[in-house]
Amino acid sequence: MTVPAAVEDLLRTLAPQVLGTLVRRHGAFDACEDAVQEALLAAAVQWPQDGVPENPRGWLLTVATRRLTDQWRSERARRDREAAVFTRERRDETAQTPAPDDDARPADRDDTLTLLFLCCHPALSPSSQVALTLRAVGGLTTVQIARAFLVPEATMAQRVSRAKQKIKASGARFAPPPPDERDERLRAVLHVLYLVFNEGYTASSGPDLQRADLTAEAIRLARALHRLLPDDGEVSGLLALMLLTDARRAARSGDDGLLIPLTEQDRTLWNRDEIDEGTALITDALTWSPPGPYQLQAAIAAVHAEAARPEDTDWRQILALYRLLSRLAPNPMVTLNEAVAVAMVDGPSAGLDLLRPLAADDRMSGHHRLAAVRAHLLELAGDAGAAREAYRRAARTTTSLPERRYLESRAARLTR
Repeated sequence: MTVPAAVEDLLRTLAPQVLGTLVRRHGAFDACEDAVQEALLAAAVQWPQDGVPENPRGWLLTVATRRLTDQWRSERARRDREAAVFTRERRDETAQTPAPDDDARPADRDDTLTLLFLCCHPALSPSSQVALTLRAVGGLTTVQIARAFLVPEATMAQRVSRAKQKIKASGARFAPPPPDERDERLRAVLHVLYLVFNEGYTASSGPDLQRADLTAEAIRLARALHRLLPDDGEVSGLLALMLLTDARRAARSGDDGLLIPLTEQDRTLWNRDEIDEGTALITDALTWSPPGPYQLQAAIAAVHAEAARPEDTDWRQILALYRLLSRLAPNPMVTLNEAVAVAMVDGPSAGLDLLRPLAADDRMSGHHRLAAVRAHLLELAGDAGAAREAYRRAARTTTSLPERRYLESRAARLTR
């Protein structure tokens, strides 16, 4: 079944609004989320044939409410206890009586942010947060999420189900987090969107280098978050980072699917609209917000985007930004990128020196990116033999077929 893009976009936009209304009325996030998914599937079948209804949000809300009512009736039929019957009859009555303010003033009640906070509850693992966010807020089906992350549908269904059960067991309410938890929960939301985007931009495994469906969904959700929190510098920074990074997508691989590194890309293929929007976002944010990790990464991406040719890149400015980032949010991946910048400013030997401590870091010692960066710097230093072996080691450890082919081609080039 092929769903027109306009219908799919509308359904994804409406999904959190409808789910928020149901959860606000009835609680029971897990049951409401299942009901909304069924309503989205029904719309995906009917709307392309019959046309989009005059009030699509009301249509989805009505269908989801009916599904919820049917579910509660089924549960009541399986239980004979009088108290349970009474409770569910009361729920049925509520489910069949729409709250007038929700339908009369839908623009006044946007639940996207509250849903994001709920889906990124600290009781959940990062992978569960990602799955639940894509399903509940993104409106993706379990099949679509499983396909995006290259796992069996049953595996993803179990992950989503466990996530909903954990939220239920935690006693979380459908409400914004208390003030003392808000910043931490917002960081989790931003991290989840960052993970979704990165998985789409460079797929961690499988035959494809990129998954445009995931990057597009991450950008859509980041835009929604930015509309809700326009005065948060890190929200602006994350959206800017996504746009500036996604702008290179068309130039990242050739007709043969082989990865093309940044320094060899045809920059005329970069998306100027995304670059202009992302640059404006991060330039504005840095004038009024203290710099955070996403803003600094966006600033680095903007410096790359400013260079018409690789040799025009202001590596000293990039190095200064990476050094600030490493102090603000130190982690091995930042060090890895900083080493490349150091090599471009102070020479490959200085970059290799910065890499050496990472070999003892359990998070990076077996990671293919460490071997790949080391290979690149060894190649720049003129040590072809050591570079070839490092490229081969990186190729053996990556689970991405396009990256493996690229790394093998680099190694093969050094044997000539």
